[in-house]
Amino acid sequence: MAGQHRVVDHILEGLAGIGVGHIFGVDGANIEDLYDAAHCHPRITAVVAKHEFSAATMADGYSRSGAGLGVVAATSGGGALNLVPGLAESLASRVPVLALVGQPPAAMDGRGSFQDISGRNGSLDAETLFSAVSVFCRRIGTPGEIVGALRSAVAAARTGGPAVLLLPKDVQQARVVYDRPVNGHGGAGSAPAGPGDPHPVLRALRGADGPVVIIAGEQIARDDARAELQALAGLLGAQVACVPDAKDVGGPGSHALTGVVGHPGVADLLAASAVCLVVGTRLPVTARSGMDAALESVRMVSIGSAPPYLPCTHVHSDDLRVSLTALAHGLRRQRPLGLRAPDRLRRGELEPPRHRGPGVRYRDAMRVLDTVVPPGVDIVVDAGNTGASALHYLPVRRDGRFIVALGMGGMGYSFGAGIGMAFGRARRTVVIAGDGAFFMHGMEIHTALQYRLPITFVLFNNNAHAMCVTREQLFYGDLYSYNRFRPSVLGAGLGAMFPGLPAADVNQAGELSAALDSALNVDGPSVVSIGCSADEIPPFAPFLTAPVLKEDGYVTARA
Repeated sequence: MAGQHRVVDHILEGLAGIGVGHIFGVDGANIEDLYDAAHCHPRITAVVAKHEFSAATMADGYSRSGAGLGVVAATSGGGALNLVPGLAESLASRVPVLALVGQPPAAMDGRGSFQDISGRNGSLDAETLFSAVSVFCRRIGTPGEIVGALRSAVAAARTGGPAVLLLPKDVQQARVVYDRPVNGHGGAGSAPAGPGDPHPVLRALRGADGPVVIIAGEQIARDDARAELQALAGLLGAQVACVPDAKDVGGPGSHALTGVVGHPGVADLLAASAVCLVVGTRLPVTARSGMDAALESVRMVSIGSAPPYLPCTHVHSDDLRVSLTALAHGLRRQRPLGLRAPDRLRRGELEPPRHRGPGVRYRDAMRVLDTVVPPGVDIVVDAGNTGASALHYLPVRRDGRFIVALGMGGMGYSFGAGIGMAFGRARRTVVIAGDGAFFMHGMEIHTALQYRLPITFVLFNNNAHAMCVTREQLFYGDLYSYNRFRPSVLGAGLGAMFPGLPAADVNQAGELSAALDSALNVDGPSVVSIGCSADEIPPFAPFLTAPVLKEDGYVTARA
């Protein structure tokens, strides 16, 4: 028996059938039919953000949380264009996201319609634009196209990255006819697993004459392969170090980081190893800084959906659960004879110069957070000096997630991503961001209040874009600053702006524990703003080895 319903109904039913529970976006004329369909759908909640970039990061955070495919919706014109930086982050970090982008009616293409982005008659070409920030992009021209296009878009996104469907308003409203009723699977298929042949990596591990070190990446979280990684590490007796945007995949007690905010002991461990197994990361500069010499001295093999930027033996895998299980099975059948346990990793910490300015020190604040934030809490960190400090100093909570966006490093990512994480995992989430990030996208705190989400926003307020201030000091002699702000009082300001929002300002380390403890135990969102100093150098390796410009020229090494 044939069935009929609108294209937007088909999209919602297909997404619900693969477990999507939320759609994030900003409503508007050319996407309102999708919101209408969501209002009538019993299994999908449509969430309205304050800005499309934040809606895209909500979908990104929802996907990284493991809740399912992140979906973002936006109307045409400027609303659509605001998605671009958020989708670029998902592309660079290989996060599965589906973007549903409204368009003016197709009959008006190239005829001067408001927000025309059809590419016709001199208008902006949305398909060309979004193709550059996605793994899949298709404009839907007829109602019948949606069945195959939705299936293809979901499959493409599941390989790692955003997929985009461009939906003219008249097509959204049209009826789609198909031969059997929608059952939740006809519109959205699964990507075929691609575990690859692990034998080249297996041969390298069997031939190891000495310790093995594993560098773990973000694909382990995407493929939910943490248990398989730990089983493999146990068989190899290997130490695990994580790249910065995969801090929470290394397992209990294994929080050593690589790269620009990493721990010095990782490079020493690599240099003393026979084989380095890279799992699920391309090792960009942020993840390998300070380790290049050690990586050149060790045999490097890799497994994952994309090869590292450094030359090595690589095995492609779109399913690390399958591939790591196969590696472990192969090692059990033929145990390597030359394996040795590596020396215990001396993680250590980077040592920024001591700072005695006003406010709370980064290290002291992270120590308090480590003390008061309980197990099971998820942590989302923004870019900048604040993010570098949280990554370097703050351990992952047991049974909690810890995410940061380093693909594009867009400031303000954490506000939307924390909301997506809270929707996806329904547990307390802590967002850690600076005031610069807050001024960009911090009004999403209102979205958290609107939906009574259990999020504590910890804002480090140094009245500056502090990482830019640090660069002015190190590289331009501290002769001027474009990046210091007029002072603000964020906690009191937000409390006055949003009645009912618990918000506090803390300027002394001794006041922080009580303020955080109170904020973590409210029903719904809360804010703690921590006064700190823009002149404190964070634990960020490039700053600690930078030459300093004096009046008579450069002198080497700050540290």
